[in-house]
Amino acid sequence: MTTVSMTVNGKVVTHEVKNHTLLIDFIRETLDLTGTHVGCDTSQCGTCTIHVNNMSVKACTMLALQAEGAEILTIEGVANANVLHPMQQAFAQNHGLQCGFCTPGMIMTALALIKDNPNPTEEEVRLELDGNLCRCTGYQNIVTAILEGARAMRAQ
Repeated sequence: MTTVSMTVNGKVVTHEVKNHTLLIDFIRETLDLTGTHVGCDTSQCGTCTIHVNNMSVKACTMLALQAEGAEILTIEGVANANVLHPMQQAFAQNHGLQCGFCTPGMIMTALALIKDNPNPTEEEVRLELDGNLCRCTGYQNIVTAILEGARAMRAQ
């Protein structure tokens, strides 16, 4: 067991972990932040996407120990209290979800895209979503939601 400390959604957390504990397991099981989902365990689906030091990362590919001292943002940290983030609102308003399983990873991926490219084209959004799988939709509403979320974020 090794002690790991990081800031998750603005709160410093310190816990003992086994050396082989994946960051996704630490987030879900130790911190009980279950909004970040486990889909494939092979970095193919994107449901476990979070931000580590402002970079989009698939949490199933990173050890908790590798996040020592890092700033972590999960889907639970995106909204401001009871007010949805504009990207979350855009997903709801544009039906950018169906079963919702992929939605947290899609939103985290979208936020990383918008941070680097505040005014993406539809093609750029579709390219960024490569590696994020949705088994329910045809992606059109997801793309529409991301473009609308980007517009809303630019307007703030």
